[in-house]
Amino acid sequence: PTGEALVGWANYIKGFTFGNYPFFKSVLYSFVITVLSTALILICTSMAAWYIARVDSMVCKIVYYLFVFSMVVPFQMVMFTLSKIANILKLNTPWGLIIIYLGYGAGLAVFMFSGFVKSIPVEIEEAADVDGAGPLRTFFFIVIIPMLKPTLISVGILEIMWIWNDYLLPYLVLDLDQYRTIPIHIQYLQGSYGSVDLGAIMALIILSIIPVIFFYLTCQKHIIKGVAAGAVKG
Repeated sequence: PTGEALVGWANYIKGFTFGNYPFFKSVLYSFVITVLSTALILICTSMAAWYIARVDSMVCKIVYYLFVFSMVVPFQMVMFTLSKIANILKLNTPWGLIIIYLGYGAGLAVFMFSGFVKSIPVEIEEAADVDGAGPLRTFFFIVIIPMLKPTLISVGILEIMWIWNDYLLPYLVLDLDQYRTIPIHIQYLQGSYGSVDLGAIMALIILSIIPVIFFYLTCQKHIIKGVAAGAVKG
């Protein structure tokens, strides 16, 4: 509205108290969903990529190409079906949304991880096996995860930036009367004909992007290194 200041600390204070849904609650849900989804994606897809890269079978090749194909399927093709299935399976909670993010984030992660694992000589894993290390120890502590660190960080950054800023999946899946992420919270502060308080909304937008920017600047040196490593074909 005309005459309202778009800058100033008052907008931040107003943003926290704006609307009938606590902003801190939205921050908590966004943080929990982002962290748990990213952790689940990294753990599950790295193990899947290791198996796909090491087991030379037709089934593994088909599964790999299904993961790759999932990256090119437009979200608009499945969003209404996904919303209905999520309601039927009671996945319209933050914990159900984490499982859905695992499915959508798996394609890129498996593609990058499998490319890197193929570049690791099998002899290193065989040496670990001769020394008495089992598959889990070889994977998590000796060979795969230690050598996969650049790609893990790179994929983690990309997944975190996507999940933290995502609007469509939470909007379609979550019960918005109970659960709202930061993008949903900001959208709900807008009226039918524009922003009810543009200054407060802009203050919340700035607060929401600060964590992602800080995380990106901290880890940006690993992105190109991880992408290049994940693109290597053994």
